Amino acid sequence: MPDFVAPTLDLHALAPEFVLAGVVCVLLLLDVVLLDRAKAIVGSIAGLGLLGSLVPILTLATSDHPTRTMFGGSYVVDSTSLLLKALFIVSAYVVVLLSTNYIGEGDYWESEYYTLLVSSVLGMTVMASARDLISIFVALELLSIPAYMLAAWSKRDGRSNEAGMKYYLMGVFASAILLYGMSLLYGWSGSTQLSEIGRAIGEKNSPAVTLGVVFVLVGFAFKVSAVPFHMWAPDTYEGAPTPVTAFLAVASKAAGFVALIQVIGQALVLRMNVMIPVVAVLAALSMTIGNLIALRQTNVIRMLAYSGIAQAGFMLAPFVASQYGGIDAIVIYLVLYAATNLGAFAVVMAIARRTRSAEISSFGGLFSYSPGLAVALSVFLASFVGIPPLGIWYGKLSVMRALIESQGRWATVLAIFVALNTAIAAYYYLNVAKTMWFDDAPEGESTPIKVPTSLRFAVGIALVATIALGVYPGPLTDAATPEATPAAAPSGR
Repeated sequence: MPDFVAPTLDLHALAPEFVLAGVVCVLLLLDVVLLDRAKAIVGSIAGLGLLGSLVPILTLATSDHPTRTMFGGSYVVDSTSLLLKALFIVSAYVVVLLSTNYIGEGDYWESEYYTLLVSSVLGMTVMASARDLISIFVALELLSIPAYMLAAWSKRDGRSNEAGMKYYLMGVFASAILLYGMSLLYGWSGSTQLSEIGRAIGEKNSPAVTLGVVFVLVGFAFKVSAVPFHMWAPDTYEGAPTPVTAFLAVASKAAGFVALIQVIGQALVLRMNVMIPVVAVLAALSMTIGNLIALRQTNVIRMLAYSGIAQAGFMLAPFVASQYGGIDAIVIYLVLYAATNLGAFAVVMAIARRTRSAEISSFGGLFSYSPGLAVALSVFLASFVGIPPLGIWYGKLSVMRALIESQGRWATVLAIFVALNTAIAAYYYLNVAKTMWFDDAPEGESTPIKVPTSLRFAVGIALVATIALGVYPGPLTDAATPEATPAAAPSGR
């Protein structure tokens, strides 16, 4: 028998995951030792732990060797993975700020809430560096299972229970499809490592590989709520606690796209003839159906849910131009979308605390009595539309540039869909802005809305990120560009 060789561990590269795992352990111990008294401190500890996990990310990003490989290439830390880890952690920190008053004012067991939240973030950070089917699937389940429980956190609310159940059932179904597709790819290639699978696919072909590619894409389509696998998203978003909805709409969706980036960029790049038509159809359907249904919504949360489905279509589109900067465009769009969407949810939460409603009509005349919130939400809505120089405009520019430079048939069609759907989405986003600025305020609404400090801080973080990254996107572009790109593949012309 060959001698066993222990894997080489780079403790610096694994430090963010170690810190998050330590935070989970601390929260569990506090819950067991202090019981109900832990409620006063667990939120602060979770927030400080998340900020602490950013420290090794910053030191890795500024080190002389930002790219580090472990476990025979199955775990890679590079500039793009560090950017994505920072995205997950900062998004979770903003969600902690959103949760401070929401969870504290309800009849909830707070320790479990923050433990599940940080556990899910740990799965996301592992996903950003995973380059192996097993680690990708384990990371996906680590981030998903806590999210199922968080969606049903309002135990005495029937809508929250329904949200959690729908999300769980759909998620389990998607995981089964995904795992079957992965097993086909492993069975054909003889390896779980993405680079080895890509090499095997390039050397030989089989219907089993095609079926595996389709099943993997379908499984991830559930995770990112792409049409027609979006059925769980609107009811889950509306029924779940609002901070959890923000977390699912941003961090969880981003993690699904990160997994897609890893699998497509590393393993399936040589099967673009199969992948491009499937992804193109998913992107076009998600953009169009998501926007058309969002037009008819009267509830802001449901509108943002269908908007998120449409945004998933925008982020799927660049996959058909992955060799023309499409992957970079997806990473850029993810970061800008996260900042904008978290800010929008934070403002909606602040308003709903007063009005006890997320109906668009309850936002009437907001500028007349709370101009700060009205201006902030208007900035986020304008970013969603793609109005320069606010956040998502640069994401849409990056997507369009990748599609146009590709010059493939599918890419050209998707570029037209992106342009048309941007115009459609502008209607329902600007309708909310019109309601806030020009409609009459509901009777009795005349005093300014008092916004808790944590919510105000969350809105401020999102505003700064949305404006700063839109005005000066250079550092984001540099971080999103990988050091090495996969070999060029057919463009699907």
